[in-house]
Amino acid sequence: MGRALITGAASGIGLDLARLCAADGHELILVDRDPALATVAESLAAESLPFDLSTPDGIDAVCAHLEGTPVDLLFLNAGTGLGHAFLEQPEDRILDLLDTNVVGTALLARRLLPPMVARGSGRVLFTGSIAGTMPGTFQAAYNASKAFVNALSIALAHELRDTGVTVTCLMPGPTDTGFFARAGMLDTRVGEAKKDDPAEVARAGYEAMLKGREQVTPGLANKIQSTAAEILPAGMVAEMHRKMAEPKDG
Repeated sequence: MGRALITGAASGIGLDLARLCAADGHELILVDRDPALATVAESLAAESLPFDLSTPDGIDAVCAHLEGTPVDLLFLNAGTGLGHAFLEQPEDRILDLLDTNVVGTALLARRLLPPMVARGSGRVLFTGSIAGTMPGTFQAAYNASKAFVNALSIALAHELRDTGVTVTCLMPGPTDTGFFARAGMLDTRVGEAKKDDPAEVARAGYEAMLKGREQVTPGLANKIQSTAAEILPAGMVAEMHRKMAEPKDG
């Protein structure tokens, strides 16, 4: 068994990834800015790093803590969402989303992957999204951030192809977590709709990672939606997204 680092581990998909790693006997290092992390870490006999990955200090703290500590499984899962019209979103919320989903994810990958490559072994799972395959009308910054994560992970999978380190992108659809409440999207069609079980989504990502697969999209409906988004004109996809994400009072 090895050592697993999981970001965004206090709830949702990250928590279920941590449970899967614990069940397989891996030593756990969990990262999250959510105060619930302490309780989660205690329940899983895991090490807890309560750092905010939207900040340079938080990223530095994680990397300093890990210096000289090999990581075998790296789950870059931390992320946040934001709904409603882009021009109505507070700038501090937009910056927090970009700093967490884009900057934090990219810098952690840049800093934590070199030791894995030097050892010639390791597995990495990015939590992307099918949202990253489509223009996100009324979810614009979030979808753009996940497009970055999707593209970064697939590119790294190919750059590291001959290093012994595999990179997998988990691209789920709407999942039953606290995401939609935190993003202010409970008043939308997608916010009210039935969603995928986070435990099943996490397992799909975990198993794909262990197999060294490049990407995985759990669920037939999500596969169809993401495939359609790549085939149909972008404007048509943007209008389809509007129907899912536009607030009902809009």
